[in-house]
Formats: sequence, structure tokens, C-alpha cells
Amino acid sequence: MTKEDTNTEATPLDFIRSIVAEDIASGKHDKHIATRFPPEPNGYLHIGHAKAICLDFGIAKENNAECHLRFDDTNPDKESVEYADAIKDDIHWLGFDWGEHLYNASDYFEQMYNYAVQLIESGKAYICDLTPDEFRECRGVPTRPGKESPFRNRSIEENLELFKGMRDDKYPDGQYVLRAKIDMTSPNLHMRDPALYRIKHGHHYRTGDKWCIYPTYDFAHCIEDSIEKITHSLCTLEFEVHRPLYDWILEQLDIYRSRQIEFAPLNLSYTVMSKRMFRELVEDNSLSGWDDPRIPTIKGLRRRGYTPEAIRAFCDKIGITKVQSLTDVALLEHCLREDLNKTSARVMGVVDPLKVIIDNYPENESEEFEALNNPNNPDAGTRMVPFSREIYIERADFMEEPVKKFFRLSPEGREVRLRNACYITCTHAIKDEATGEVTEIHCTFDPESRGASTPDGRKVKGTIHWVSVAHALEVKVNLYDRLFSKEDMSALAEGEDFKDHLNKESLKTITAFVEPSLADAELCARYQFERIGYFCIDTVDSTQGNPVFNRTVTLRDSWGKKKG
Repeated sequence: MTKEDTNTEATPLDFIRSIVAEDIASGKHDKHIATRFPPEPNGYLHIGHAKAICLDFGIAKENNAECHLRFDDTNPDKESVEYADAIKDDIHWLGFDWGEHLYNASDYFEQMYNYAVQLIESGKAYICDLTPDEFRECRGVPTRPGKESPFRNRSIEENLELFKGMRDDKYPDGQYVLRAKIDMTSPNLHMRDPALYRIKHGHHYRTGDKWCIYPTYDFAHCIEDSIEKITHSLCTLEFEVHRPLYDWILEQLDIYRSRQIEFAPLNLSYTVMSKRMFRELVEDNSLSGWDDPRIPTIKGLRRRGYTPEAIRAFCDKIGITKVQSLTDVALLEHCLREDLNKTSARVMGVVDPLKVIIDNYPENESEEFEALNNPNNPDAGTRMVPFSREIYIERADFMEEPVKKFFRLSPEGREVRLRNACYITCTHAIKDEATGEVTEIHCTFDPESRGASTPDGRKVKGTIHWVSVAHALEVKVNLYDRLFSKEDMSALAEGEDFKDHLNKESLKTITAFVEPSLADAELCARYQFERIGYFCIDTVDSTQGNPVFNRTVTLRDSWGKKKG
């Protein structure tokens, strides 16, 4: 089901894939296998959804089967075509396609209504007048049996008449609810007469005002799976307690029995997996939007410069289990570095500039040096980088009083190599008299070392990157860090405000200098700033000739060092 698949290694069999393999071998489904990805079109997808997408579509691809994309659009208040279109776009970007199998819960509203009538006629459902709070009191707690609703034993005829009246828009929101008649003593609260239909007057983005009653997710989901003959309905663990209801509805209706299987959801360190929390951060302007590069929505990850290959590799590495665990975001970043290292063009950019003046280089002259675009890819070719008397280097590449094993520039006359260019030697530094800060350093260069050759066979331990002052492109760079300072945001104490753990240093915007060739870089183009990290062109704030760079990821896990 992927559009492209560069990973030729066989995917290891997790417990779900083992079940699917056993079912195929036994002929249980007559070799018909179908999975589905069933998002609600009420928000944007995040990295947790990517795990489910890779599982659902991955199993289908591995077994030459079908994976359905189905929108569970049963709540008109929060759903929109904007979200539906964004979900489809993100799935395609991840490399998957549903082909002809695009469905919506709303496609089946008439069938669901008829199935609800069937349950009423068989005495398995009734109309209840209790408010949600009143029924919550009746339902009780797992350790204590609930009490039956006073409306539980209405006649079938009265229930049918009231349910038809609900559909015919005779009653206001909340007056009646259709409930399954199951077991008010069950230790599973979801089996204590759960709601199947509720009155909800809201404009549906697909069906308009045709319906004023809508099925609950629990009622709709299993019926959708059954209608589409989904063989393996894969859900996260929070739906495990819903499975008895899923099976009960299909059994009572005597229709195709799909099998629900649960797996552990993704819990990623230093972030949250909650659309409610994301929405709160967006609405109070803690984030710039749902595509803010600091949050793990697919839109945010794309804007930050993540690749679909890296996300798929990450999902493969974390695997599928039933064990709840915290996944270190460093693993996701590792997968990203591995991919970007192979595919990203190398350029030179200076994010904390210090000016260097090469005193013995002719004034008002310049030349160009050839540089590899990617040493890991011979087909990436080369580029020409301009060089002149004044250059920028990283401030960290100069130390006035060098410590042991510091092999970059210092006033001791130490020689260093400028990447792709030549050897230079520091002679002295100029300081700001008021602050004592070094404002520029002066060097000489060895003309025989042009092109970074090694004259006289001498060895130079330090190599640093640079940008010509005369040719440099001044750009804005967004440096991103962890969104939260707390590692496990799923372990908040009762009453603890998740926003108290926002990392105030999660975004730092600076001015940097880069090679002039980047002026015409395409949106979302990815680069490695040599010795600095991986960056991409921001798709929102960049304009023609004026790119804004987002730091995608550092060259190595600097956060792990901070913790240590």
C-alpha cells in the first residue's frame, strides 16, 4: 500500500501480524484480509496516528490486501471537510493510499438506523429519558451494581414510536437517548446499558441537516467494520474495555463478525498526544498553530522538516505490543538523522557569527572553491562556494584561552583548515573595550593550501566551516527544542496543569549567515548545515529570495547530554 518502499527487509512478526498470518494459513477468512484506518475528522493527525497508519496499511501491503480509509463522522459539532482533507493529505504524504476504499460512517446512517430499529424490535434497546448525569448515578461503579433506568421496560411499540419521533425532529437535544439493554450488574461499565443514539441538532459537513440523531462511536464503529467486512479491526488499548460491547452488537444483529484487536498507543517523551491539549495551546497562543514545528502533529513534523521515510522507520523500530511504555523521542530523532544524512545536501551556515579578517588575502578580491553536496551520495555532485578576505565563523570555533583538546582557532598561532578552502592561522583578536567581548579576529592564510590541500604534508587537527561576508545571505533561523521540560507528560498528578511544564526555551529565533546559493531554495528543502545540524526551508514564513530556516534536528542528541 505504500507509494514507495525502499526498505527491503522483512517486517518482523509482532503479535498482530502473527494473528493475521495464522488466520491466512488456516483459511479463516477465505484468504480475504481487510484492515481500516478510521479517523474522526475533528482534528489533525499526530505521530501516534502515524503508528496506527503504518500498522493498518502496512499489514494490508504485506498481505496483498486492502486497507480502508474511513471517516467516523458521527459528531457534526466538531467535524469538517478541512480536517478530512488534511487527514487524506497526511496519509498520502506518509506514503500510503487507500485506492478505491474511501468510506464514511455517514454513508451507513440509514443502515445504522435500521439496525437500531432491529435491536428495539428484539427487545435489546430502549428509549431512556434520563439525563447523562442521572444515568451516571444509575450506572454506579465497577465494584457496585447499577440500578435499572425507570424507562428500561417500555414496550417495544412505545420505543419504536419514540425512536421514530427522534428521527423526525420532534424532540430537543438531550430529551431522549436510545440505550442498549444489556446488564446493569456487569463489572464492565460499558456494558451497563450504553447509549447507542442521541439527539444532536448540528449541521453535518456531508449530510447537511438530513439527520438530527446520530449514532455513538461504539454503536457505529463495529457496524461500519461489519458492513465493510473488515477482518482485523486494530485499535489502541483504551478500546479494550469496549470490545465486549463491540462483539455484543454484532452478535445481536447477527451480521458479519469483525475481530477487534488492541495494541499499546504511542507515548512519546517530552510531548503530549492529546488533541485537547494541542487545541488549548493553540488557542492561548502558546503555539502558532496546528502546524507549529514544536508539536508532533504530522503537519508540524512536516513543517519542521521530518521525512515520511524517517517516520515509517521509527514506527517499524518501536514495534507493536500490548505493553504501555514511554518511547524516547531521541529514537525518532535518530531515525530522522539516519535518513537526512543520506539525502540532505551539505551547505555551510553560521548561526553564531564571529568575523574573521584574513590580513594577507587581497582586498576586493574573491574566488570560488568546489565542495561536495553530499559525501554519502556520489551522484549529488558538487557546488562552488565563494570565498573572500572577510568570513564568518562560529563563535564557538575560537577560544582566547584554549582548553585541552581544543583544536580550533586561538591566538596561540594554531593553524586550522577552512572547509574546502585553505589553512588559516590566528594572529590576534579585537575586543570591545566596554564588554571585553571578542568582536573580530585576524588571521593569515597559506596560499599553497588553496582547495584545502595539504602543503608539505603537514597535518591540521581542526576543520571549521565558514561563510564569506561579502557573499553571505542573512536569514532568520528558528531553533527548536523539546516542547515540555517533563519527560513523561502522561504521568501528571491529579490537578497538575500540563502547561506548567512548557519549556520556555522550546523556540529561539536568531539571525544567521548562509551560502548565497540558498536564496533560491525551494520550500521544505532540507539541508545539513555542516557541523551544526539539519535544517529545512519553512513553508509558511519564507518568501522568494528570503528563506526562513527551521532546525529540524541537531547532528547528535544534545538533549541526552543535558540530562546527564
